[in-house]
Amino acid sequence: NRDAWVYNFSRKEIEKNMKRIIEFYNEQQKGFKEARIKNHKITVADFIDTDAKNISWTVNLKKDLEKGIEHDFNKDEIVTGLYRPFTKQNLYFDKPFIERPGLSPKIFPTPKCSNLVITTSGIGASKEFSVLITDCIPDLQVQFNGQYFPLYYYEERKKDSPTLFEASRGTDFVRRDGISDFILERGKKLYGKSVTKEDIFYYIYGVLHSSDYRETFTSDLKKVLPRLPMFDDVKEFWAFSKAGRKLAELHLNYESVQHYNGVEVIGNDSGFYAVEKMRFPKKDQKDTIIYNSHITITKIPAKAYEYVVNGKSAIEWIMERYQVTIHKESGIKNDPNDWAKEIGNPRYILDLLLSIINVSVQTVDIVNGLPKLSFK
Repeated sequence: NRDAWVYNFSRKEIEKNMKRIIEFYNEQQKGFKEARIKNHKITVADFIDTDAKNISWTVNLKKDLEKGIEHDFNKDEIVTGLYRPFTKQNLYFDKPFIERPGLSPKIFPTPKCSNLVITTSGIGASKEFSVLITDCIPDLQVQFNGQYFPLYYYEERKKDSPTLFEASRGTDFVRRDGISDFILERGKKLYGKSVTKEDIFYYIYGVLHSSDYRETFTSDLKKVLPRLPMFDDVKEFWAFSKAGRKLAELHLNYESVQHYNGVEVIGNDSGFYAVEKMRFPKKDQKDTIIYNSHITITKIPAKAYEYVVNGKSAIEWIMERYQVTIHKESGIKNDPNDWAKEIGNPRYILDLLLSIINVSVQTVDIVNGLPKLSFK
């Protein structure tokens, strides 16, 4: 409910925006407290200033104001979040300003607590079922009303005096496995004692990419969470697990994947890499992308557009999200070029697009090579 404020490609902008909204909130909180002394019947709804250029009110933030709670800006709360498929942004992950954090604080409690999360389309999705893995906090709409399944989850340590050994680990959280011991034991009985929970995790990622699985259970996947069989065939299990691991490596490390060899970049030596909005020359001419006024990318294979996540090809997600936008209500600007500047790589967006073309082609090839499935 506060995307424009808590997300931004620029760390500097998100600091400025959050300091501004927190300062305005505290002024409102103080003013309401004083107004209540004069008139105890006054309500939050009667008092607050709802100008969207100053703040975005939500139910919980109004409750905080009514309780007299002040908030402070904490720069350590700025982390990397996955806002949409293959689109990272800075995220101000402080609970008072995240209306529905869900279980994210247990999955990514601190930047030191690494994790992997499989995201799937949520129940009631109007788009075709899809899946994507990430190693940072995913937004609810990375997938349509997404559901997230972690490799691990974390529990806060509850103790008065940690031992020297525990203190040296530099974390106040205990890591637990998302894959149950019951499923691990079943996997070992079926596929051998060498099976690990990670093998099962990647098996899940592999099966969820299967066209046969998705087509067979199309209607079910719109109504209930995915349910996966554990196949009797050992070779089938390992084929899906290894394919799932390859897909995960591609999708997690997408920024560093080598550029697709077949495309041609015209104007690459211009030195001008900033984008306003990428576009196709014509609606149905997708072998070419006009990157900016100096650079054009051509000879993009049609196969690349077959890789679809959350109703759109990965390439078109990059084109849509990596454009300069101004949020209508708040007036906040979000410029993807700021991300490129702040990480010190002016070519970041161009390199990202070229990498995603290759990620897409490789994903299609891996998915097409998955074992055929039949369900009775």
